[in-house]
Amino acid sequence: MSHLRVCDLGGQLAGAGATKILAAFGAEVIRVEDPATRGMWDALRGVGPFVDERRGVNLGGGFNNHNVGKLGVTINLRADAGKQLMRELIAVSDIVCENFAAGVLDRMGFGYNELRRIKPDVIYVSNCGFGHTGPYRDFKTWGPVVQALSGLTFTAGLPDSEPAGWGFSYMDHIAACYMVVGILAAVHHRERTGEGQHVDLATVPAGIAMLPTEVLDWTVNKRPARRPGSPDGNHADFGEMAPHAIYPCLGEDRWIAIACRDDRDVALLAKVIDEPELAADRFATLEQRLSAADELDELISACTRTREAPLLASELTAAGVPASVVKSPRERIDEDPDLAEWGLFPTVHHAEIGTVRVEGLPLRLSGSPWSISRAAPCLGEHNREVLGGLLGHSEQELDELTRQGVI
Repeated sequence: MSHLRVCDLGGQLAGAGATKILAAFGAEVIRVEDPATRGMWDALRGVGPFVDERRGVNLGGGFNNHNVGKLGVTINLRADAGKQLMRELIAVSDIVCENFAAGVLDRMGFGYNELRRIKPDVIYVSNCGFGHTGPYRDFKTWGPVVQALSGLTFTAGLPDSEPAGWGFSYMDHIAACYMVVGILAAVHHRERTGEGQHVDLATVPAGIAMLPTEVLDWTVNKRPARRPGSPDGNHADFGEMAPHAIYPCLGEDRWIAIACRDDRDVALLAKVIDEPELAADRFATLEQRLSAADELDELISACTRTREAPLLASELTAAGVPASVVKSPRERIDEDPDLAEWGLFPTVHHAEIGTVRVEGLPLRLSGSPWSISRAAPCLGEHNREVLGGLLGHSEQELDELTRQGVI
């Protein structure tokens, strides 16, 4: 992707996450921010996690994680001189992307028609809750709102309690992946035809696309996802396995996931945890186990509470029963040899934060591997490099633009 230049007006997770992937595979991503709001164009810029007691617009851990590998410039799009700089940057870019609410970029004077006037073959990628058309286009969303509107939140939760969702902006991350797919498809089309286009990504329908079994069950059977007697979020959706749950282990907040696919797995589980009652006649068939799922879970929990989660998981998997420790951040990030071999958490040196680990990408391309070596930009860090070196403005011009608050 080293031949691609991206003018990135995105932010938070949905937009920034997409261009992070492009940057990791070699695209030149130029992150545009507003100097007047001191970086708060992106709500993550100055928020935690932090490495120490310091606070500021350049110290947000989430921002650094989602903007590694990018160049950063500041341009005040309320000023005529800023709009001119933006036009110059668009003219030398292949892709312009953003995740504002629908119509925001157009009101700034840079809707798709204006982008095409500046660069006829430009690829413009927008990312918002409902897209740029339809009766809901003016509604504004964030990841948790998208999850609620799409139906994802409704599917998760314990019996007799409110829908729980996942507790974080899951759909922001998924929207970023859809955004990358849209960008690559548009780039492929342009390389074949010479034509740019507007890729209009709507994240609520993207969330609905993650509900295939629930949609099918309602369409065919008129059965809602949350209904009396339906399994909760820790159990198999359609009664295909039992036992199948998360069970407590020895220690504080220690858990193990166990899934028994058939009678053989149940017999092996009974042997490993030394609980012959699991082999009783009342648990002999899947139908019987499903009807007595609560009793079964209580029986297993009584045994797992006295066992160390890692050792029990090892014993179960060695016997052939699917099981895993419910891993803590320390176990997942610091102690997992597979992730260490994958190099999933590369180290970067940030100008103000210091040396920290960031998320890599969970895929390998043998011919063109990704690389993350540069930290996220501080606010306006590359103004001279981009606005001067790339766009050709002199030091004197840039000094004057800085004095005027344009950059």
